[in-house]
Amino acid sequence: MNVDDTRYLAAAVVALLGGVHCVGMCSGIVGALTLGLPAPVRGRFGAQLPFLLAYNAGRLASYTLAGALAGGVGAWAAHLTVVHQAQLVLQAVAGACMAALGLYLAGWWRGLLAVERLGAVLWRRLEPFGRRLLPVRSPLQALAMGAIWGWLPCGLVYSVVIWAVAAGSAREGALLLLSFGIGTLPALLTMGAFAATLAGLVRRPAVRIAAGLAVLGFGLLQLARVAAALPG
Repeated sequence: MNVDDTRYLAAAVVALLGGVHCVGMCSGIVGALTLGLPAPVRGRFGAQLPFLLAYNAGRLASYTLAGALAGGVGAWAAHLTVVHQAQLVLQAVAGACMAALGLYLAGWWRGLLAVERLGAVLWRRLEPFGRRLLPVRSPLQALAMGAIWGWLPCGLVYSVVIWAVAAGSAREGALLLLSFGIGTLPALLTMGAFAATLAGLVRRPAVRIAAGLAVLGFGLLQLARVAAALPG
């Protein structure tokens, strides 16, 4: 498996091992949405499930759209310069993003959380539309709410969006963000006993360091490939 093939796996691992961050940031949203459901629905998990699936389907759709837009912008920018140089720049950006995410997972650097401020302006415009959808009364409404929720400022998501700029195309960027979104599902679909177990697992230093080193290794290998391809 080469570095290009591992980026989707790396994105999913970042999301899965970032589950503590996801639970801490989004559990309040899930709780508020669930409490707003009709009483007969709230009382049975089976009745809640279509709403939970719709929330998360909308969220993943927004992630995928963001990835497609970022990947498309990166591909367009690459055509404005010398192709070989553009490819090296994009590969370097991808490697740097993977390395930064690996450092975050290992608990050695928290700088990525500052990226959340970049989305505050967009979120202020979208959040009122989300409020108009409350309380949620149908899975279709939940789908729309999830699509808005997907743009909530999150350093992890935004970092992967920046990574998607280097994906090479809108399709590759969309797949990268979709992989990341799938990695968030175990934590955000359950929010119960399994989520607590996952949170306990990813809080273990050995687990976080091992995952962080793996993602960091992917990033450093990518950067090494770029360095080897430089002229001179």
